[in-house]
Amino acid sequence: MATLPHPRKYTTWQFLAPIQNNSATSPPIKSFAILPLLNRLQSINNAFSGTTMGTPSSTNRDSSNTTTSECGGVESERRNRIISSKLYFDVHASKVPLIYSSSYDIAFLGIEKMHPFDSSKWGRICRFLIAEGLLDKKHIVEPLEAKKEDLLVVHSESYLDSLKSSLTVSTIVEVPPVAVLPNCLVDKHVLYPFRKQVGGTILAAKLAKEHGWAINVGGGFHHCSAEKGGGFCAYADISLCIHFAYVRLNISRVMIIDLDAHQGNGHEKDFSDDRRVYILDMYNPDIYPFDYEARRYISQKVEVASGTTTSEYLSRLDGALKVAASAFDPELIIYNAGTDILDGDPLGRLKISPDGIATRDEKVFMFARERAIPLVMLTSGGYMKSSAKVIADSIINLSQKSLITMESVQNITIT
Repeated sequence: MATLPHPRKYTTWQFLAPIQNNSATSPPIKSFAILPLLNRLQSINNAFSGTTMGTPSSTNRDSSNTTTSECGGVESERRNRIISSKLYFDVHASKVPLIYSSSYDIAFLGIEKMHPFDSSKWGRICRFLIAEGLLDKKHIVEPLEAKKEDLLVVHSESYLDSLKSSLTVSTIVEVPPVAVLPNCLVDKHVLYPFRKQVGGTILAAKLAKEHGWAINVGGGFHHCSAEKGGGFCAYADISLCIHFAYVRLNISRVMIIDLDAHQGNGHEKDFSDDRRVYILDMYNPDIYPFDYEARRYISQKVEVASGTTTSEYLSRLDGALKVAASAFDPELIIYNAGTDILDGDPLGRLKISPDGIATRDEKVFMFARERAIPLVMLTSGGYMKSSAKVIADSIINLSQKSLITMESVQNITIT
């Protein structure tokens, strides 16, 4: 039975809480002290492109007195973009609802190694699954790249224009040397892989509705909102996925279960006034992004402090899922399954074991299966080399528990 649309929940103290200085406990990933050096190296970029480094474009938000007709025009334009998009396409019966492209992986002159995120983990996950005999390479679904018209479904022209500045992109991906690279190289080696993953997340909702589940071996850029990127997230793939599902799948109620160690401030801002979306966010409040405004928009907030162990984490997850089940009746679940909760992860600061992550994923898939709700899983954050193997092992566990099947529809024999 469907429940009434939920109210957004927040408390007065959250609204008034000041932005705290966390420099003592949460140092930046990479210091920008080397920017003077990067500025001297700018001549390399100038020689290549014949231009000086751009600056981020300013964002002009709509005024508060936007007329109803103007809003209707925006929604009509968004709908037309979604309908005309090529990102939804029919997948052959020989494929399984696991989405990946070799273009996901980011590698360029070793610069990717300056960020703790393992930017080759997506390919390594698939190689582990293939090596274990669970997955056949020819059964993987390859998505299309999200083009500008697709991105404009959520993002503004001004935000997309800002990504034409290598400096802006370097800030988003937290790798300062990217600032001095010609933007054409940044687009090819950094932004294009992200756009392919966005295409994968969007397609995953269609496959989930058809198969009951889908896994994008990538995506989960939950720090990016319509107007701002950050935290290694340049495009708002979760928000885009949901808007496509509204139109193409005729879905009107979506639950985001965000179990990455970091708060999903991007999608929280994007759906701050959209009562069709229920957000369960279980995160460590002691780490980035410290977005107190976005916390006001979380439907169900579960804060887990640094040092939280596996047993406590799983117990709190059980309770959270029970509350969510009674509060909202979704037609689609977007599961942001970050592995930065893993014990030893330098940024997540939690102490969850590899088996605990497998159990966590199993609980979420069981939650969806018991209610016959299509589920999209995104791999999101994870800053240890071991994350790829942990994710692959969890997917193997889901298969062993019959929560997913990696056998193509074409090969299934009905008895």
